[in-house]
Parts: sequence; C-alpha cells; structure tokens
Amino acid sequence: MTPLLLMPLPVTILIIVLVVLLAAFIALAVWGSKQQKKAEAGQQQMEAAAQPMTMLIIDKKRLKMKDSGLPDIVIEKTPKYLRRSKVPIVKAKVGPRIMTLMCDDTAFEMLPLKKEVRAMVSGIYIMSVKSLRGPALTLPPKKKQGFVARLRSKALKAAGRK
Repeated sequence: MTPLLLMPLPVTILIIVLVVLLAAFIALAVWGSKQQKKAEAGQQQMEAAAQPMTMLIIDKKRLKMKDSGLPDIVIEKTPKYLRRSKVPIVKAKVGPRIMTLMCDDTAFEMLPLKKEVRAMVSGIYIMSVKSLRGPALTLPPKKKQGFVARLRSKALKAAGRK
C-alpha cells in the first residue's frame, strides 16, 4: 500500500486538490509571462512605426468595433470576443482626408474636440497627443466619487493606518 492511501480520505482529497491548484498556478504564470513578452514586443514595433501627424479632431466616441466605421480588414482581424467591446474611436481631418482612427485610452481622455493637435500615429492607432497651439494638453479632472466609492476609499485608508 502507498502512503497516500493510508491517510484519511479528506486529507488525501485535500492534497490532490492542492497539487492540482499548484500546477494550474504555475501554468498560468508561465502563460502570463509569455503573453507579457509578446505584448511588449508588439508595443516596441508600434513605437518604431509611429510617425507624427497634425490633425484636426472632429469627433471622439467609444463605439463597438462593428459600429466604428473602421475598415473591414481591421474588424475581421480582431478576435470575435473583442468585437463587442467598446473602443475609443476618433474622427479626425488629416490633411485633406477625414480618417477614422483608434486611440490609446490616456490619449483619448486628453484629446480636445474641434482643435488641432500633433499626434504620434502608428497605422490607424493614435499613441500620444501634444497640443499644437495654446496650452499643453492635460488629463481632465476626475469625476466626483460616488457614495460607495467614497466609503471604500475611507475604509482602505483606515485599514492602512492600523
């Protein structure tokens, strides 16, 4: 008889469950590190291909991919589970053409409507923006916290002091 069978049944089940959870945790850690390396490589490629453009921002919205007006090839190459999510879409006049572009979340928040900006663009993706005329662009002030969020932040501050 093996030593595992000599133990009581609940202890045996607990050991097996812990071994399975440990194996799953290790597998997720390895997979996550591979995905992170892949994302960093993609980000470096986008930064290498980025070029500055001057554009007049016409409109900005968060839209679903199929409603965004992006080219069909972009929508086809997007994974199916991401097609229903809302993405930041910007309509801008670049030179004589009006283009539909995707945007980084932080750049999307900073974009002023009906103003000219200097943007770093990689393909159809706006990576960063700078003001062309006038004061520098900044993030808008945060919205007022709701009741539950205020309670949560107070509880976290109180727990941090103790």
